[in-house]
Amino acid sequence: MAQVFFVHPEHPQPRLIAQAADRIRQGGLAAFPTDSAYALGGHLGDAELLDRIRRIRGVDERHHFTLMCRDLSEIATYARVDNAQYRLLRAATPGPYTFILEGTKELPRRVLHPKRKTIGLRIPAHSLVLTLLQELDEPILSSTLIMPAEKEPLSEPGDICRRLDKLVDLVIDGGPCGAGMTTIINLVDGAPQLVRAGRGPLAPFGLE
Repeated sequence: MAQVFFVHPEHPQPRLIAQAADRIRQGGLAAFPTDSAYALGGHLGDAELLDRIRRIRGVDERHHFTLMCRDLSEIATYARVDNAQYRLLRAATPGPYTFILEGTKELPRRVLHPKRKTIGLRIPAHSLVLTLLQELDEPILSSTLIMPAEKEPLSEPGDICRRLDKLVDLVIDGGPCGAGMTTIINLVDGAPQLVRAGRGPLAPFGLE
């Protein structure tokens, strides 16, 4: 049975954030709100957690996972970022974007795309998640909370508790959030390439 923390989305309670971070450090799989929909996530180095997310999502090893980071410096630790890419990232973060970049050796190979060695990275514009990342002092390995055979992500914590009660260890209830997904931009090959249009505007990348 999942533990539920009711956390204020704009002014998260430090005690609850600390408890949530401890649960994640111990290998717990969490469902939590972002500036798009709810996401599943946990400790970067936990191989079992990776398999649990894949089973819930119904995806295989080719699925791009996303590192939620607290700032650009953290992104640069886990992804190869040149000057042009950095300028684009700086202009569009934090926000509802996921960027596909080549991973560095700081990442376990199992979290990278098996052929391209890439991973998604983002800095969410959501006080609760950013406070949690600050408390953890490391990124969260995550995936949008979309159930198999469904097109829209889950955005209501009550629905998440009912459907995932026995599948996750922690639900961070920050209230309902937008049902839209992030805009995904591939930056690996130089010029930005649109992978998926979502909540993030395309104008910063000249892709309108």
